Amino acid sequence: MTALRAAAETAVRQCLNLEGEESCAVVTDDEREPIGEAIYEVASEITDDAVIVRYPPGETHGSEPPEPVAAAMAAADVVLAPTTKSLSHTRARTEANEAGARVATLPGITEDVFTTGLAADYESIAAHCEAVREQVAGADEIRVTTDAGTDITFGVADREWLSDTGIVHEPGEMSNLPAGEVFISPETADGTFVIDGTMRPHGLLEDGHRLTFEVEDGLVTHISDDEIRETVENAAADVGDAAYNLAELGIGTNVAVTELVGSVLLDEKAGGTVHIAIGDNAGIGGETEAPIHLDGILREPTVYADGDPIELPTPNSD
Repeated sequence: MTALRAAAETAVRQCLNLEGEESCAVVTDDEREPIGEAIYEVASEITDDAVIVRYPPGETHGSEPPEPVAAAMAAADVVLAPTTKSLSHTRARTEANEAGARVATLPGITEDVFTTGLAADYESIAAHCEAVREQVAGADEIRVTTDAGTDITFGVADREWLSDTGIVHEPGEMSNLPAGEVFISPETADGTFVIDGTMRPHGLLEDGHRLTFEVEDGLVTHISDDEIRETVENAAADVGDAAYNLAELGIGTNVAVTELVGSVLLDEKAGGTVHIAIGDNAGIGGETEAPIHLDGILREPTVYADGDPIELPTPNSD
């Protein structure tokens, strides 16, 4: 069995639990076709109602797919989407979930990340997610600090903490694969966060390379990096302040990820890390729609819930 085949088996059978009487849509693009084909091969052995749809890669993460792709997603019981640009924060994904589909997105997936990330124990990941959620549930305020210079406070209000466990067995559920995070769309945020891990378009940051963001009243007001600032400004030309929205606070719970590799999809799940995102949060409990969702990973954070430090999962903590 090839590595791609083994990872596809985990995704389709364990994570999505595809059944013989169900329909399955595999959504991929021209640059991720081998992964899409591996998933489709497994799905087509389980059900006769499996399709694979392919389209040119989207322009940005969060760009809507073509309408026929969105229609295929909404009509399926199970959707797996290994794509170059993320479909996680799109109306197409949201509408597929609302129609009852179980959805797994694999944004920016590579063959190495696919085979490495799908080798995890997803029952363990689910347990770590629950342990983190128990510590943050009910807190009004979350503060994150790092030695690199992060000091930012998030107002939770009535927003709900969500878990990305990789176990997608109930209608309407959604997860990234590889999985492993607890996350929230905060009501507001104020302070500074400094990315010293991974962030597009740079990938894994070299030692000493840090990206600084200032946040006031839930909007990013300063971006130190020229390329990222240009991406946000271009999005703002279409949607205004929504592009500057402080969209997400996430806590990684995948203890099988022992080091950052430069893939946002995998690195944001690393146990003991925090990631913060700018842009769209409409698909994760927020109210802001934007054509971008930019995640950055912070190393070795301290997280406080209403002033009390919480215990974060760390690699090999099982």
